[in-house]
Amino acid sequence: MSDASDEHPETDLMELAKRRGFFFQASEAYGGVAGFYTYGPEGATLKQQVEDAWRDRFVTREGHMEIDAPTVMPEPVFEASGHLDTFDDMIVECPSCGESHRADHLVEDATDVADAEALPTEQVEALIVDHGLDCPACGEPLAGVDVTDFNLMFETAIGPGSSQAGYLRPETAQGIFVEFSRLKEYARNQLPFGVAQIGRAYRNEISPRRGLVRVREFTQAELEHFVDPETDEPPLERVADVELPLYSADAQQGDGDIETLTVAEAVDENVVTSDWVAFYLGLARSFYERIGVDMERFRYRQHLPGELAHYASDCWDAEAEVDGNWIEITGFAYRGDYDLSKHAKYADADFTVFQQYDDPVTVERAVVDPDMSVLGPEFGSAAGDIAAELDRMAAAGDEQFENLSDDDVIRVEANGTAWGVPADAVDYHVEEVTEAGEHVTPHVVEPSFGVDRLVYTVLDHALETDEVDGETRSYLGLPAEVAPTTVGVFPLMSKDGMDDRARDLAGTLRQAGLSATYDDSGAIGRRYRRQDEVGTPYGVTVDYETLENDTVTLRDRDSTDQIRLSVEDLPAAITALRTGGDLADWGDPVE
Repeated sequence: MSDASDEHPETDLMELAKRRGFFFQASEAYGGVAGFYTYGPEGATLKQQVEDAWRDRFVTREGHMEIDAPTVMPEPVFEASGHLDTFDDMIVECPSCGESHRADHLVEDATDVADAEALPTEQVEALIVDHGLDCPACGEPLAGVDVTDFNLMFETAIGPGSSQAGYLRPETAQGIFVEFSRLKEYARNQLPFGVAQIGRAYRNEISPRRGLVRVREFTQAELEHFVDPETDEPPLERVADVELPLYSADAQQGDGDIETLTVAEAVDENVVTSDWVAFYLGLARSFYERIGVDMERFRYRQHLPGELAHYASDCWDAEAEVDGNWIEITGFAYRGDYDLSKHAKYADADFTVFQQYDDPVTVERAVVDPDMSVLGPEFGSAAGDIAAELDRMAAAGDEQFENLSDDDVIRVEANGTAWGVPADAVDYHVEEVTEAGEHVTPHVVEPSFGVDRLVYTVLDHALETDEVDGETRSYLGLPAEVAPTTVGVFPLMSKDGMDDRARDLAGTLRQAGLSATYDDSGAIGRRYRRQDEVGTPYGVTVDYETLENDTVTLRDRDSTDQIRLSVEDLPAAITALRTGGDLADWGDPVE
């Protein structure tokens, strides 16, 4: 299972996607732009069904909230989050043709280095030299060309004239974090609570490629679960027996392979170090199976030390084999208090939750009382922020306050600027206070799903080929829950009223809440094949018997088995089959 297999060439899926209306390159009338795709009628519905399944699993069933934040946010948000400084990819520009390329991708494509993204730029430059890599566009050698960092965010302006700088969000998460002060009120200031969001994000990819796998505009489904790190524990008993295919960092760095462990075993053996991450790995597995991810082509891969984001103590990716390669479809990270602490430092808002004690307690607290008559003239408009930061530093036990003398200078960072505050202008002391509770900065557990990659994976894993009546058939074995259309309705022939009866029946099924399509074009076998190819799980045929006794045939896409049943029972039968019922329970088999 650790070796990816090339089940279906990428070109087969891309051709099917374009021909049958799943997705295609956007703005083709103007030559198209790499990294942007339009979902057609089939794809838009499939994508929505995947999103609905995600919402049901991670929002509704878990009792979390959902918001919809703007896709454009002001620059200070991304200064606080670190995106302005760290959200970079490695780029190498060909000196001959001017084309820019992801340097780490060039290395990965031409060598056995599996994760060049985690390497420093100097090492990537050396690998380009050692392997004599050339520009893919013109063939010019790239040895000796500098590899530089390129920030992936799309910049924009908010308002006219001397506009406020803004950016299209590179992830949906920041829209949740910046609204935490209000969201905690909706949660009645009680931890833990989760906030979800499904929405568009934007990354100015250097070299978009492989269909929906690497694009510049995409949809994320993210959950930010806020927890008290001291008291909140996940309900591991709910997923304890769920089996996880784990590809640990130790296995990747040695000769190891994927190891299947239950959630309980993974936690007990410290393979997954965060209980919360382990919980979500277990919870997510049923979701992947539900939407049609092939579990034989699936794994959870732990980030190597060089891959870990600066905010994450442990991170695992859900990966699926597609086109002979493993692609990330979800990231599971324990982000600690990084995000809320950063925004608390930059923003004028409270990013803590007050947790009341069962009984009041008396504690020693460090207190600072800065002399504003000194700080005001010295630091001007920054004086208030400096005073607030001094208070925060003292409460956090900053070592600068130990053995402090009047001649010392306290180093403070406020509003992105370093300041030196004379110690004789700051009264620092420790006093006893009685507290009813404490302000807790929650930690964040984040499962982040790439919806477009999920759609691409589901299509790839659903694409099947078999033989029916001596002919080769290609079909999409999509689960009925996510299939764009549930049932196709066909008149055997367009005469003697069969077509009118079939149209009426399609309307009846739609009124029953089922997605139904009508098709009378071509031979009945060809119509079956068309619906099979777009993943429609059931087909209904109206024939002469229908006109005589009000019965129809109902066909299953995967097995091609058929039964005969009454029109009256048809809506209930399809509804039951869509959620796992048995075809044989609803009628007599048709030979």
